[in-house]
Amino acid sequence: MESFVRLISMVPLFLLLGLPFALAGHDYGQALSKSILFFEAQRSGYLPHTQRVTWRANSGLQDGKASGVDLVGGYYDAGDNVKFGLPMAFTITMMSWSILEYGKQMASSGELSHAVDAVKWGSDYLIKAHPEPYVLYGEVGDGNTDHYCWQRPEDMTTDRHAYKIDPSNPGSDLAGETAAAMAAASLVFRHSNPAYANELLSHAHQLFDFADKYRGKYDSSISVAQKYYQSISGYNDELLWAAAWLYQATDNQYYLNYLGKNGDSLGGTGWSMSEFSWDVKYAGVQTLVAKFLMQGKAGGYASVFEKYQEKAESFMCNCLGKGSKNVQKTPGGLIFRQRWNNMQFVTSASFLTAVYSDYLSSAGRNMNCASGNVSPTELISFSKQQVDYLLGDNPRATSYMVGYGNNYPQQVHHRASSIVSIKVNPSFVSCRGGYATWFSKKASDPNLLVGAVVGGPDAYDNFADQRDNYEQTEPATYNNAPLFGLLARLSGGHGGYNQLLPAVAPAPKPVVTQPKPTPQPKVTPAPASSGPIAIEQKLTTSWIANGKNYYRYSTIVTNKSAKTLTDLKLSISKLYGPMWGLTKSGDSYVFPSWLNSLAAGKSLEFVYIHSSSPADVSVSSYTLA
Repeated sequence: MESFVRLISMVPLFLLLGLPFALAGHDYGQALSKSILFFEAQRSGYLPHTQRVTWRANSGLQDGKASGVDLVGGYYDAGDNVKFGLPMAFTITMMSWSILEYGKQMASSGELSHAVDAVKWGSDYLIKAHPEPYVLYGEVGDGNTDHYCWQRPEDMTTDRHAYKIDPSNPGSDLAGETAAAMAAASLVFRHSNPAYANELLSHAHQLFDFADKYRGKYDSSISVAQKYYQSISGYNDELLWAAAWLYQATDNQYYLNYLGKNGDSLGGTGWSMSEFSWDVKYAGVQTLVAKFLMQGKAGGYASVFEKYQEKAESFMCNCLGKGSKNVQKTPGGLIFRQRWNNMQFVTSASFLTAVYSDYLSSAGRNMNCASGNVSPTELISFSKQQVDYLLGDNPRATSYMVGYGNNYPQQVHHRASSIVSIKVNPSFVSCRGGYATWFSKKASDPNLLVGAVVGGPDAYDNFADQRDNYEQTEPATYNNAPLFGLLARLSGGHGGYNQLLPAVAPAPKPVVTQPKPTPQPKVTPAPASSGPIAIEQKLTTSWIANGKNYYRYSTIVTNKSAKTLTDLKLSISKLYGPMWGLTKSGDSYVFPSWLNSLAAGKSLEFVYIHSSSPADVSVSSYTLA
């Protein structure tokens, strides 16, 4: 990533002009395969025998050695040979989120195992980078010396110094994002590799504690990162982001309380965004918390979570051009945030609008923008339009994914792809010799960087395919990470989604079976009384996923007495899915952690999802005080 300074600012909406695009149907499945393959070209370390990008070879094999730690592995961030921890962790978080939302679609296209491998290549490195609870290595290599040279990763002669954060040199944004990445990745491996998932969670808990306890910006501690990945937004968003992912991964009330109590002070309920990126996580936090609210997992913080959701929907409206701070768009309709690698903002925003579309559909609701009511269909259509532009439906009829379509960038700003493979010509490429021989060569790259999403066009849809035009022709891992989830969604069609089910990735090689017929629910809305306690169950929504019926039930427990209800114990049988709003205690269910009693006339609600008729709920015991 070449150096830049970016301002977080809101920009006006450009008028959309009707232009003669090269419109055609896209093969999202093919684009998905290519987008995942790109990560293999970015690998550092010892390459596995399953490596499919065969023009790459081992590199960075001494990383960390001078510091007494093994930092071999991980990903180069973009067209250079530096390993930057903050964008790498964000990449892992977004790859994991992509799998958690659309892993089934990846499995059906045969790409799930490759996607999971891409996550593990990164998460393995993050484990190495966290050798002690309060120590995290956040960069290997130096951007200044690296950019002075143009070499294959296999030939690197540049400085490979390792930079870390610790209690004396904190980095809450770096530690927070890495905690989020490990928590999200733990969900990817929860079923297929539970021991590894637990290891990731252990690191995530420690890193969140580190981030929260020793607060500071990472680029104040790792100052060499400032020129390349400056933390302009600070660390408040990463603290909330990490808490949200840890709550998603654990259902631990500590993280629920953190989100509820710190939403205002850390900006989660206050910032109305039109950007989501490796630096600015607020829109991602707000989208996740809105999901928790729609799942019935807000606990006693529903009013706070509603404010998060309001800001999430403000972001969605801004993307659609129907909000109060609309994003700028090119005349061809592409989101435009900045001239430097603008495509990162396109893929990340389009991912959020796609998942939120599915959240709304799953909850059976629309959202309101300044200009009126918006359906989930409008959101997914916006995501599709952005992806179609990226793949070639634009005024230049150019695909900004290398190797997809007939017209794509040929001179990518990428050291490894622009220099002949070491397997073809093992002659050493020197630091400055690479510039003279390869960088300045006005010819197509000798190695096709399949799947790489480059920086993309300017504010007027213009693009120059030149290797020295790093603002437009350099790719990055964080461009692709949200995109492959989005491509999986588009390749899977538009039906049968319920994104409010618990987020756990399917096994990489699922066994396909025909679903058994599911009984239709028999709901009795009339209260079932047990003395002074009334229980009312009702079906709130239903849907079909993979041929199977699912139902969401809401259960209201009301204290009809004139006294305060305490020590309530409920017996629940015939429950076959997740449940929110109560705490399991032995064979019974009791008040949630945020509630100790029910005053006279007051009620509590809990919800559950399963594919059967309503569960049997009854009162086991209680006390009236």
